Amino acid sequence: MITTYFEKIQEKLQAVQTTEADKIARLAQKISSCIQQDGIIHLFGCGHSHILSEEVFYRAGGLVPINPILVEPLMLHEGAVRSSQLEKSEGYAADFMNGQDIQNQDVVIVISTSGKNPVPIEVALLAKETGAYVVSISSFDYVENETSRHQSGKFLSEVVDLAINNHSVVGDAVLTDERVSVPFSPSSTVVGAAILNSVMAGAIEHMVEEGFEPPIFISGNVDGSNDHNEGLIEKYSRRIPLLTKGL
Repeated sequence: MITTYFEKIQEKLQAVQTTEADKIARLAQKISSCIQQDGIIHLFGCGHSHILSEEVFYRAGGLVPINPILVEPLMLHEGAVRSSQLEKSEGYAADFMNGQDIQNQDVVIVISTSGKNPVPIEVALLAKETGAYVVSISSFDYVENETSRHQSGKFLSEVVDLAINNHSVVGDAVLTDERVSVPFSPSSTVVGAAILNSVMAGAIEHMVEEGFEPPIFISGNVDGSNDHNEGLIEKYSRRIPLLTKGL
């Protein structure tokens, strides 16, 4: 099963690389333009999807202007079942989105593998009202086989400016065994991380080609990194309070 899992992940990554390449390239260009216009990349996800918003935040070798919208009741550490219940609540997103500094030059990436629950959909809709460019990372299999829980009847991928398919199966689990009663081993986090990091790599390439120095963190465990990083943190901390929260 260990080898089979690696094979399944490779299949998913190949599917994304083949079918989503144009969208990934378009998003990379959009992020490059956003950063060159002093914009910010915001990311949001509920449950395990929030992991991907942290994957690219304050990351060694990663872009600095990344703002994860972290809503603790929608994560897991305050109660996993409760977070799942809240994600299905109509109107809940307005409670925290009204306080977000999202501007029209920004990019907002909403991550939800099912794309069927109200909160991620409402986050995307509220972000679009600001004029920001809104992107989803979700599985199109749900659109074909499931029913949306949002009052509009639409899925996340149907309300954004650009929808990227992470090619997860319904239920996310990619392995089966006749001795096990249900499928197991999810793919969405591994594939989602690859999508996001490939997008950021593409954005960095665009910036370099256009003569703009990409704002990239150096690992704090590398000698001499402090001066480099502190200057970038000072530049972006006003719009990304999480960079200096608690100091």
